[in-house]
Amino acid sequence: MKKLVFVFILITSFSFAQSVNNYKAVIVPLKFDFIRTNNQYRLCTISKANLINAGFAVFYANEILPKEYSDRCDLLYYDIVKENAFLATKFHIELKDCSGNLVYKSETGYTKEKDTELAYSDALNKAFVSVNNLHYKFEKLIITTPVVELKNEVVPVVASVVSTAIIEKSDSNLMYAQATANGYQLVDASPKVVYKLYATSRSDLFIAMKGNNQGILIQKENQWFFEYYENEKLVSEKVAVKF
Repeated sequence: MKKLVFVFILITSFSFAQSVNNYKAVIVPLKFDFIRTNNQYRLCTISKANLINAGFAVFYANEILPKEYSDRCDLLYYDIVKENAFLATKFHIELKDCSGNLVYKSETGYTKEKDTELAYSDALNKAFVSVNNLHYKFEKLIITTPVVELKNEVVPVVASVVSTAIIEKSDSNLMYAQATANGYQLVDASPKVVYKLYATSRSDLFIAMKGNNQGILIQKENQWFFEYYENEKLVSEKVAVKF
């Protein structure tokens, strides 16, 4: 009997769960869906003041950002959502990432104030109570790939064949790679961020995210493939990338 040593690189079960603390700053729009003009009822001004008070770096959407904030995926995108209410005003706050995924939703601010400007200000300030309770402090997201080592295992020789069905797909749109602090983001011609890539110790392998799908981007025979599991089935999606 021989002693066999197996070393497995564990890529699955990688968690991308990010909190507001993993983002450097917040971008505030100049207008919201339920108002007609820029900064109507001073909602943008009130929002920025409250966000600064909560510890965030804040910029309006039309501002030129400092170099250290040039990666748009390091930023959160702010919105006020007006909820349906009878004879009342109800607001909650949403913070989304560069792909439009919801990162944080506040508690609802509620008021029965009849004057519109006063009601909007009151409801918004009440919604910010839960934002203040986050105690925001920027913490750079550190991605690690765990390595599991199994030693001194005595394994009998058993002949077996294991087959894994692979669903093959192809994304015909050419993606353009933009360097980020942790790897790359792949954007389409719009440009819209479609993939987020995180560097590993190998130049031909990235930990990858596309929407809610999490997996790897791997180079095989000079072509790139986004591989992930969907409904417990392995999906291999060919991606055209220009680095």
